[in-house]
Amino acid sequence: MAEGRPLRRGDTLADLREHRRVEPRQFTATVLIGPEGRVFVPLPFDPDEVWGVKPVHHVNGSIGGCTVRGPVQPFGDDRGIALGPAWRRDRGIGPGDTVDVVLVPEGPQRGDLAADFAAALDANPAAGAFFDGLAQFYRRAYLTWLDGAKRRPEVRAQRIVEVVALLADGVKARPK
Repeated sequence: MAEGRPLRRGDTLADLREHRRVEPRQFTATVLIGPEGRVFVPLPFDPDEVWGVKPVHHVNGSIGGCTVRGPVQPFGDDRGIALGPAWRRDRGIGPGDTVDVVLVPEGPQRGDLAADFAAALDANPAAGAFFDGLAQFYRRAYLTWLDGAKRRPEVRAQRIVEVVALLADGVKARPK
């Protein structure tokens, strides 16, 4: 399985483990209707406790054997994964259905980062929190730019300083 590719229907639990160092969470849940009529699958755990505190937890996996990808969102007192009308219609899943769920955080996590960049994020909590809340596309773009300077340590160090400053300022993508 290629590192970082989105999960696909038919992926096994072993595929999920290989995909991320973070252990997938498996559970059975009942699809609920939340505030404002939004349909969601509630999480039976606190993602901040399991995957670390982040402003937004972007996840992928499966619900009822069907691939799902999106952010964990608040639904009143619960947190869960929203299921849009088209997604539910196409998969035959609706409120009241009991489904098996497998979820894993998406994209590079703190444990996947090079030690120098992880230390820089740890030294600037605002930048670290912003990085953790970014969608995988933005995290990967920053990491790709940093990795482009692997053979030149002085350039990499300068890039890390620049990336941390951009993240601390809330910039999702490095200006071209």
